[in-house]
Amino acid sequence: MVNTYHRFVEVEGLNVFYREAGDPDAPTVVLLHGYPTSSFMFRHLIPELADDFHVIAPDHIGFGLSDAPAADEFRYTFDALAAHTSKLLEALGVDRYAIYVQDYGAPIGWRLALEDPDRVWAIVSQNGNAYEEGFVDEFWASVWAYAADPHAETEAALRPALGEDAIRWQYTHGVPDPAVVSPDTWRHDAALVARPGNDQAQLALFRDYVTNVRLYPDLHEYLRDSRVPVLAVWGKNDEIFGPAGAEAFRQHAHDPEIHLLDGGHFLLESALDQVAPLMRRFLARHS
Repeated sequence: MVNTYHRFVEVEGLNVFYREAGDPDAPTVVLLHGYPTSSFMFRHLIPELADDFHVIAPDHIGFGLSDAPAADEFRYTFDALAAHTSKLLEALGVDRYAIYVQDYGAPIGWRLALEDPDRVWAIVSQNGNAYEEGFVDEFWASVWAYAADPHAETEAALRPALGEDAIRWQYTHGVPDPAVVSPDTWRHDAALVARPGNDQAQLALFRDYVTNVRLYPDLHEYLRDSRVPVLAVWGKNDEIFGPAGAEAFRQHAHDPEIHLLDGGHFLLESALDQVAPLMRRFLARHS
């Protein structure tokens, strides 16, 4: 059994929490979580990888156990979250790694790759969007409306997304048997999102999401020119980022490996036994 270590490091005056396991001399895999969760989502995946890989899973600023400064003290943008992740990896002496991206982790990972294309040796996208085809219109309409014109009415339409019912839905929708998903997941996340002032941080990131779409042309060029290996393992029933987002990698990635599994947005909670072997084989082949 390989131990998972739970650590903090100061980055630009803020404490960043991260989980780490495996031999530091082994190829590194960085796990980047989405909204509304944290590295907690990787608690079962990390031991599945750590025998062969050095695994690092940070909590983004404003999430999990990392510092969550007030929105008037820290500018919550995806640029800022990516910059802190980059500086964390620099502080840990990690300069080459694969990335696993999910939800918000995707635009953070894309920024890391675009900042220095040579440091990312492989990409695993688990419902981590990179194409406009991946957006499910019914879910995203309120996000685009709020970003275009943030006022009381458009904000009110998004605020339910911060509540426990919506967070539970993210975990259970599209899962063949929702009873396999532990309530610890959404209750853990909902409690952290509900911290005083965290709503303003999350609303700021909702407003900033449009900047991720503007990156897509540069990202597609990077995928085409770098020929970085891509594994897209996707919960095909996700009503946030649909399976078309996985298939779209065929447009620019070199011979991507694509698997559409029977599950939802948080696929690890119901299909870890399928995702982990796919990842191990893919990473071993390209490390």
